[in-house]
Amino acid sequence: MKVGIIGAGVGGLGAAIRFAKAGHEVTVFEANHHAGGKINSLTRGAYRWDMGPSVFTGPEYIRELYDLCEEDFNTFKFQKLEQSFRYFYRDGTRFSLSADPQQLVNTLSEELGENPLTIQRYLQKCGKNYKAIAPLFIESSLHRWRHLLNRNLFKALSRIPQYKLGKTMHGENKALFKNPKTTQLFNRYATYNGSSPYKAPAMLNMIQHLELNEGVFLPKNGMVQIAHSLLELAQKQGVQFQFGEKVRRIILDDNNVRGLKTDQREANCDVVVSNMDVLHTYNKLLEDFNKPPKKILNQERSSSAIVFYWGIKKSFSELGVHNMFFADDYEAEFKSLFESRTLYEDPSVYIHITSKEISADAPPGKENWFAMINAPVNTGQDWNSYRTNAKAAILKRMSKELNCAIAPLIEEEFVMDAPFIEKHYSGAMGSIYGNSSNNKYAAFYRHSNFSKDIKGLYFVGVTVHPGGGIPLALNSAKIAYDCFKEDFS
Repeated sequence: MKVGIIGAGVGGLGAAIRFAKAGHEVTVFEANHHAGGKINSLTRGAYRWDMGPSVFTGPEYIRELYDLCEEDFNTFKFQKLEQSFRYFYRDGTRFSLSADPQQLVNTLSEELGENPLTIQRYLQKCGKNYKAIAPLFIESSLHRWRHLLNRNLFKALSRIPQYKLGKTMHGENKALFKNPKTTQLFNRYATYNGSSPYKAPAMLNMIQHLELNEGVFLPKNGMVQIAHSLLELAQKQGVQFQFGEKVRRIILDDNNVRGLKTDQREANCDVVVSNMDVLHTYNKLLEDFNKPPKKILNQERSSSAIVFYWGIKKSFSELGVHNMFFADDYEAEFKSLFESRTLYEDPSVYIHITSKEISADAPPGKENWFAMINAPVNTGQDWNSYRTNAKAAILKRMSKELNCAIAPLIEEEFVMDAPFIEKHYSGAMGSIYGNSSNNKYAAFYRHSNFSKDIKGLYFVGVTVHPGGGIPLALNSAKIAYDCFKEDFS
């Protein structure tokens, strides 16, 4: 069969590998000139930054593709970091979380005064919940009964009391921990899928399992190595890539896929897989289709972000690879960053600083910073003002924390925000993850990996089931391919 894939993001690459390995003729059409979607590389002067995801978890999902293609996964060079994040609080509290589970528990107990048994049980529960839920909610389709009716369903149902279905992430964390700093630390994982801990269901407290229980990893050549490796793997399977070629329309014939229309051609296809934001897929590529799933498409969008890529002409011993700075609600410089207080009325602003001094991405004695805060989606706001205010607030906070004026140290700068994400990555309204998870039914409101009304149309990527992040995007590709096999067997 001829398979056309729209977009060379992680989901599109994963789908391309699976379809091509099965013997299908696969062509990927990518509007940009690089593979990886938001996983991109930026160079300014002597500095290089990874754009997009900064945390690599779940390497087993990449290994699965290497094994499928009978390629040696040992050629994918990466290391497990000794620490996940280094945390900085306004009152001077500082600590790093070790990759060693017992040391992690000890640190949170000693630094934040928590009962070590409470921390240990919490992390164990996160792991058990993830392992019970993953085969059902992450590695299978939620939209086909044959995927649900198996022993995994009964295993997941047996843990219902542990999911705290009547609570939010914040509600569960606040009830468990006595120190607000601990609650704040675990609340921030809601941002990993662009949601609010004050609205997202407590079940999502399992998000931190991959990072805190399994560990954080760093590819040898930076995060962009993931995109490069998957691209090479796809090409070895015979996948053809058309970079710089934007898809304009999915061609249908009586609700059957017949091909794609791009800026340069019409391509006949028996199957189309869209790695484009699902909202834009319907609104821009299926304009003539009169049955879009409006209820799903009209859900609240996940957050966007403002990201500053800074070349800093100094090395800071206080900073590791990943750093999380908490800026509390009562700090005036953060109170009015955006029109509605802070995102989702979250009383904390999280500043994620990634310093890559350990790699060859900055000159000796200097660092390249990836400084990010969450931001609303684009609804026509004054983004020049947002960028200016966010930069001033971050620099003030960082300068105070590091006891050094940061602004004069910036040699290079590039800024990414919601309008940039919308323009360059087709993220509707600049949303990073599609729908948010700000209600208990959010998992069921994500679009399925197949079209119920158009034969031969499938969906992958972070805006559809199972959700955001590299591991979930790779799983979306697996699910879409499994659904295709069922449909065309």
